[in-house]
Amino acid sequence: MPIDTGTAHVEQDPDHPARMTLHVNGVPSSCLDLADPGFLAFEYLQQMAAVIDLLPPGPVRALHLGAAGCALPRQVEHARPGSRQLGVDIDARLLTLVRDWFDLPRSPRLRLRAEDAGHALAGLPAASFDVVVRDVFDGDRTPDHLVGAEFAVAAHRVLRPGGVLLANCADRPPLHLARREAAALADAFGTESARTGRLGLVAEPAVLKGRRYGNVVLAAVRAPTDDPAGRTDDPAVVDLRDAGLARDLRSLPVPARLLVTDDVTRFAGLSA
Repeated sequence: MPIDTGTAHVEQDPDHPARMTLHVNGVPSSCLDLADPGFLAFEYLQQMAAVIDLLPPGPVRALHLGAAGCALPRQVEHARPGSRQLGVDIDARLLTLVRDWFDLPRSPRLRLRAEDAGHALAGLPAASFDVVVRDVFDGDRTPDHLVGAEFAVAAHRVLRPGGVLLANCADRPPLHLARREAAALADAFGTESARTGRLGLVAEPAVLKGRRYGNVVLAAVRAPTDDPAGRTDDPAVVDLRDAGLARDLRSLPVPARLLVTDDVTRFAGLSA
């Protein structure tokens, strides 16, 4: 089907007829199971969902930059009924099609907005979301205006205290882009964010070892207060050092490794 940015088509899994993969300009962009709203096929989305699970139980307000087929918003609605979510994608025609093709939550549970992700982020109210997800690509890379210091500051602004940013970074050895992004998040979310468990990253071991191209999920948590030490002694605040998170990531169908504290400090080239 023609869309505003090119073409989109959906392929059905011959072994699982309810599973559909959305391709945008020939690139797999989303995979959904129409019979199972909690299903996530892409490994990096499974990793993001594991981090979101650290938030206190109940509905959340979530912003998804780069909506595509809305696989993660659908899973969040399934796991946390009553959530209010906003999906942003630059392609208006694509958003119309995925509403028709897939069993997506209706507005106001999931609102879809056709807009540039950076422009949308700048116009949203401060401290309005518990979760911000960045999953925006132009080809195989994230647009420059959604990477680095300016984006990190903008994402920090719209997060509520204790809220979580999850950014999908596709990178190649030696992971220069992911390292720069981790450093930018440390600047925006506070110099103590790594030490206090508010900055981390997740990837498959082969990606972290520089053996191949792949996805790195960067996670940053806004400090719960204005305390410059960024303490996370409030039990309701996400702490990426949680042993259960590392265990859950290792237990995924494709095991992933979590870097926090000293490991993420070294990865980002930050001063210890």
